[in-house]
Amino acid sequence: MPKTAKQYNYYDYTNSYTSYSNHNNVAEFPQRYTHFGNNIQNQKPKRKIQKQKHKKSTLHYIISLALILFVVGIVLPFGFKHITKELFIPTPYKEITTDLNTIAFPTANYLSNAWFMGQRSFRYSAEGKSAQMIKPKENVNMPSLRAELLNLMELYPTIKPAIYVWDYDTQNYIDINASKVYSTASIIKIPVLIDLFKSIEFGQIDLNEKMLLTEYYRTEGSGSMQFKARNSLWTIDRLANLMITESDNTATNMLMSKVGSMTDVNQSIRDWGLKNTEVQTWLPDLTGNNHTTAREMGTMLYNIDANDKFLTEESRAKIFHYMTHVHNDRLIQAGLGKGSIFLHKTGDIGSMLGDAGIVATPSGQKYIVVILASRPHNAPEAKNFIVKASEIIYNYMVK
Repeated sequence: MPKTAKQYNYYDYTNSYTSYSNHNNVAEFPQRYTHFGNNIQNQKPKRKIQKQKHKKSTLHYIISLALILFVVGIVLPFGFKHITKELFIPTPYKEITTDLNTIAFPTANYLSNAWFMGQRSFRYSAEGKSAQMIKPKENVNMPSLRAELLNLMELYPTIKPAIYVWDYDTQNYIDINASKVYSTASIIKIPVLIDLFKSIEFGQIDLNEKMLLTEYYRTEGSGSMQFKARNSLWTIDRLANLMITESDNTATNMLMSKVGSMTDVNQSIRDWGLKNTEVQTWLPDLTGNNHTTAREMGTMLYNIDANDKFLTEESRAKIFHYMTHVHNDRLIQAGLGKGSIFLHKTGDIGSMLGDAGIVATPSGQKYIVVILASRPHNAPEAKNFIVKASEIIYNYMVK
């Protein structure tokens, strides 16, 4: 009796071929070969059946997956919220809810710079005509002054500076790493001061209104307010003065809170058209999370002084008063000639030392200078470099 297709295998075919060769049974080989061919033909319907099964399996898989997603995505959360949670996690404070958005995006509260319909978000900088600040026009990158500063840098190999200088008369400038992002330290108080006065101009804040010094604002670092009496009252004018002249961190945190926290300051910075300046942490910023570039800091100084449409005369006069009475005169100011006027703000943390301001010389020259010096922790060479660089720039300008 012949074998079925299921019983037939390659071993049978091999034996058949051997038998034919040995016994020369010509009639037997075609018969066996025919059975082998029939077996192959008999397998074709089975392949069709397998395809049909495969299609059914795919459909079943899709339906099963949809049911699982429905159960996991809708049924289980609904059951937990309305049944399980009420049974096993009862609470008398049902008005207290969890902010899932904060859990999902934990950095939004301090990295965001915009607020829309109760949600924090990040707004990129305004550019072109929509930017509130204007950039100073740049003519020639002064080659001889640049060469002198580069030679000075070679004498201080551990100091990695960014330098931006802009001359009011000629619009010539110096750019050495001026677009590279650096930590700001207390120089970040310049955009905080600008945002404060923009808020005053909009009628949101008054210089004479008072704030209460609480433990929430008190912080270490520079400034005398950290030692003042709890619940003492301070005017906005006094806080702004201390923030700049003493670089007071407590006063800065109080003013940032008043204008709307870091979110409002960052949103304003983007509206001004600046991309790389950002407040990421409250003061003191000992780890250097707040950052800017020398060029953007120069742009802010230019708009404080030369853009009549950006700030009112009253605001500019107040800002000039604060910035001409900064207590730290040991950096750029130490390299200026006698009789020079310097409006500025310094910054000092372990990894960065810097100064940024506007110089008016006794002979009438006027220029913006920003020097940010990255350094080994608290290395004194950074101070020496800034003073020497200031001397070189000043002597070049008054020739």
